[in-house]
Amino acid sequence: MSSSTLPRLNRRGFAFGMAGLTLTAACGNGVGNSNAATIDARVDATLTEMYASYPNTVEIANKATGMLVMPLITEAGFIFGGAYGTGALRIQGATVDYYSAVSGSAGLQIGAQQYAHVLFFMTQDALNDFRRSSGWTAGADIGYVVDATGDNLSTDTTTLRSPVLAAVFGQAGLKFGATVEGTKYTRIIP
Repeated sequence: MSSSTLPRLNRRGFAFGMAGLTLTAACGNGVGNSNAATIDARVDATLTEMYASYPNTVEIANKATGMLVMPLITEAGFIFGGAYGTGALRIQGATVDYYSAVSGSAGLQIGAQQYAHVLFFMTQDALNDFRRSSGWTAGADIGYVVDATGDNLSTDTTTLRSPVLAAVFGQAGLKFGATVEGTKYTRIIP
């Protein structure tokens, strides 16, 4: 076969190909399993780890009207990137719904990472808005009680007044700066 009949790979084709591989890898993170018992077991382990590593989250959990626990988010990117994971919404310690989390990004990026995060709904209105939406997207107004570096952040009165708080922890990989901003959460049936 001559070189003139081989497909040419340009930057755009390469970027789209990498984006496809990224999303495929993110969807195969093992938590994409729609088995409710598996998700619940991973949620339990994630909460145990969070409470042991970040004791300030125990008080926050006790004050929250609900918590969305995402045990494993896999994120990867090369120019274009994506992230995916599944988890459970717990109210008063019981799972009431299951959710997927998806995000996409574009720009200067390369690498992959995995992390866990928990959203604490501190008001009934915030929890109701989340549950009624067909696809809720985390905004920039979320307060962080554990940041992407794993540091405990202040849980002063001002922070606790935010309607939604987030703990991002357990980060591993070659990419840095995990956040929940821009992540879309959708109810799933396991």
